[in-house]
Amino acid sequence: MADPHELTALEQWQALQNREISPSELTEHYLARIEKFNPALGAFVTVTTHAARARARYVEERMPRTAPLWGLPFADKDLYLRAGVPVGFGSRLFEGFVPDESDDLVQALDDAGGVSLGKTNTPEFGLASYTESLAAPPARTPWNLALGAGGSSGGAAVAVAARLLPFAPGSDGGGSIRIPAAACGLVGLKPGRGRVPSASGIDKLGGLAVGGPLARTVADAALLLDAMIAPRDGHPDHHYALRAPGDETPLLAAAVRGEGRFQLGVMTTSAWDDAYDITIAPEAQAALDLAVAGFAALQHGLEETALKPDPSYVPAFRALWQAGAATIPADTDAQIALLEPLTQWLLARGRALSARDLAEALAALTAFERSFIRQLSKFDAVLTPAMALTPRPVGWYDADDAEANFAQQVQYTPFTSMINVSGLPAIVLPVHQTENGLPMGVQLIGRPGGEATLLALGAQLERRIRWQDRVPPEPA
Repeated sequence: MADPHELTALEQWQALQNREISPSELTEHYLARIEKFNPALGAFVTVTTHAARARARYVEERMPRTAPLWGLPFADKDLYLRAGVPVGFGSRLFEGFVPDESDDLVQALDDAGGVSLGKTNTPEFGLASYTESLAAPPARTPWNLALGAGGSSGGAAVAVAARLLPFAPGSDGGGSIRIPAAACGLVGLKPGRGRVPSASGIDKLGGLAVGGPLARTVADAALLLDAMIAPRDGHPDHHYALRAPGDETPLLAAAVRGEGRFQLGVMTTSAWDDAYDITIAPEAQAALDLAVAGFAALQHGLEETALKPDPSYVPAFRALWQAGAATIPADTDAQIALLEPLTQWLLARGRALSARDLAEALAALTAFERSFIRQLSKFDAVLTPAMALTPRPVGWYDADDAEANFAQQVQYTPFTSMINVSGLPAIVLPVHQTENGLPMGVQLIGRPGGEATLLALGAQLERRIRWQDRVPPEPA
């Protein structure tokens, strides 16, 4: 058998099922890679070596092999609580905090038979689209260590791209799965609102943040997503799911088969265009052109489309993002001083909003959601660039001027947040590699409940381009 990390997650699962390797052996393999390579990459902020070994033994001895992720390693993003493991939320404010209970998504992945190896790096409270906090070293894309991994699931993306994990869960409130997937050459899937019961978005302000997978292949992403969706013992009714899981074919089937012909829109406009200077870099355009040519060769229908300008979007989204920071538990001057300048700005602006301001912002974004879905309804999926620019250098974002920082984030990633507002599913596919070896991706936006279509389209393009064969250099 090849070194386990050279196999896809699905192939590793099959090796576990065939007793070619045990959960303990697979866990030890990845722990050794983490110890060797993580210092240069900044993927993990906590490695739970002893707990991972104990968990692997428990899975071997106590859990049925039918569990969806039986024996496969993963790691928790450091925004999620795992009982007994420090959680920092990417912030100095929570240094040393150890929770007594685990979040629902953590429990769901445990129920699925996974083995957590620790906590992956994230920016402060997941608020930024890059992972360079004051609480931990920056997360760097393994394709070029001078460049950032994106955020906020930056550590998770680095771990998967550098083969420190087979796959990893992330969360996405404005692009936080898709941005690091694009920067690290991965498949990143943001499910539709309500699809994942334990990280549905329904209980979040504006319904923005949902949980989803980061993986090297489309099938691996589907494997993890199916496990995130799977019914849990004691939670058969899925109060936080809009569509009850289990009443349709597993998404892995769509990803493996990769069947169907679809009508695709091609779009380079975004909801930010009228308020910010958005420029699509040649490398981003090249990725889009490559995807368009690939889908055309696969005989899908393709038609250019554009969004109608909506001046209400930008102020409403900014208000909602600021309001989301208002509940950060920093009330004294000393606590606020521990926060980073961007977080302090968001918190202050959020706490200054009135109830009327927030209500009007939510109403505007609800109207945008309906308009956005209506405008794209003629297509099975809509293709956009993943990012407007190449992966950004570490230290590129303005650390002191919050307005300038926010503008930089918009200019890098103008195509993601509108998908969170609309509640639609979207997938990033790493279709292109630049002359200097950087990954560049495209985004496919699906219809409501359209994850299977996105996975089928992604599988078809993956078979044609074979991005899974690209391997980043190992850090020296």
